[in-house]
Amino acid sequence: MERSGKIVRAIEAKTIMDEQELFREYFHTEKITVGVSRLRPGAVGGLDTGHAEADEVFYCAAGHVLCYFPEDDNYYELLAGDALLIPPATGHKLYNIGDEDAVIVCSCAPHP
Repeated sequence: MERSGKIVRAIEAKTIMDEQELFREYFHTEKITVGVSRLRPGAVGGLDTGHAEADEVFYCAAGHVLCYFPEDDNYYELLAGDALLIPPATGHKLYNIGDEDAVIVCSCAPHP
């Protein structure tokens, strides 16, 4: 592994549209994945079926979202500054229920 830092600009990140969710994947290594999702007010993201062996963390950097877990039919509400731990193999879907863009920083480890 390199011992120097690496900067990835938003324009360089892998960009994916998942329903109404814009996802930018900044890093994808053998050990970790890091990205950012953005949803406009009222937008709904695609259903991610989960990652078999990886924990995932959502950090709400801006906005007000619900994260739905279909396995237990439960909604978790996140406001700016909140974080949610998603266990392995747990499906999840984001809903922006706020009046501003929602920004969710997400990370999976070990590599999904």
